[in-house]
Amino acid sequence: MAVVLTVMWAAALAAFAMQAGVIDPHRARWLAWAGMTWLVMAWYLLLGTLVLGFLALLASLSSSREPRRRLLRVGTPLVVVASLGATAYGLHEAAMPTVTPVTFTSRELPEGFDGLRVALVTDLHLGPVRDASFAQRVVAEVNAQRPDVVMLGGDLVDGKVSQVADAMAPLADLEAPLGVFAVSGNHEFISQESDAWLTHWQTLGITVLRNENVALQRQSDTIRLAGVHDETGTGADAPDVDGALGSAPAGGFTLLAAHQPQQALDAQGRGIDLQLSGHTHGGQVWPFRYAVRLQQPVIDGLDLVGDVPVITSRGAGAWGPPVRVLAPPEIPVITLRRG
Repeated sequence: MAVVLTVMWAAALAAFAMQAGVIDPHRARWLAWAGMTWLVMAWYLLLGTLVLGFLALLASLSSSREPRRRLLRVGTPLVVVASLGATAYGLHEAAMPTVTPVTFTSRELPEGFDGLRVALVTDLHLGPVRDASFAQRVVAEVNAQRPDVVMLGGDLVDGKVSQVADAMAPLADLEAPLGVFAVSGNHEFISQESDAWLTHWQTLGITVLRNENVALQRQSDTIRLAGVHDETGTGADAPDVDGALGSAPAGGFTLLAAHQPQQALDAQGRGIDLQLSGHTHGGQVWPFRYAVRLQQPVIDGLDLVGDVPVITSRGAGAWGPPVRVLAPPEIPVITLRRG
């Protein structure tokens, strides 16, 4: 058991080294997969042990040792089996995101944009664990929905451009008549190569919104799509909502893309009709959903943050472990309606 534990923790450290660009993942993705998956297994073993320890403490209050011994004899293998089962279930749940239909209605939406479909793709985390084959499956699912606009909401990669850029290649095949757009996430800045990544995205036919906006035209009507950097950006890459909105006239329908839902707090009072976000992963692994709620005003779905409606995606991929437990991956396809 000591050897097994040592090997698994070594694999986890190697996976983090791949995320940091210290190790090229191409020849060792299996090692990163094993190490990251072990983190979830270890978490549930720890959680189960804490529960079992508490029950054993209560059993020890009995005058006889037998209730505690019986509890440990039965409970210990149950904890191991439950941890294996939860991890296996999480691997299956995280394997392929499904489409989540969302309808958003607004009086401000021009008639020409009634029925516009926006595919929101966030948190792919391509790199050490997820490769180009996963990206290709996501692209195929998105294209099958025939969206008018594709919005990539950040945290698309983990690692360095020179090592994992090939994992992103399928994103060049995304199809949307009004365009494919993207904003940065915190993991682009964690990589220390945010500018290089955003520049690379542009070579794939993706329009990167760096605190700026574009006008989308349909029939004779126009709406504004703005995008801000993630709040972890600094200097020239710091988020700037006012800069993103620019000098466009007030009163028109405005979509804002911002990686984190809490960035809606910085967009108050600016006439944002809808913000598109990701980042939370819906907690990814139970029960972390409740911890994420302490940091973000929205976990998933449609909610109001101040005066800004926010649609938050749980994300299509998974950070670190390719595991999701009670937080299935998703690709929200948002239909805008006038009304």
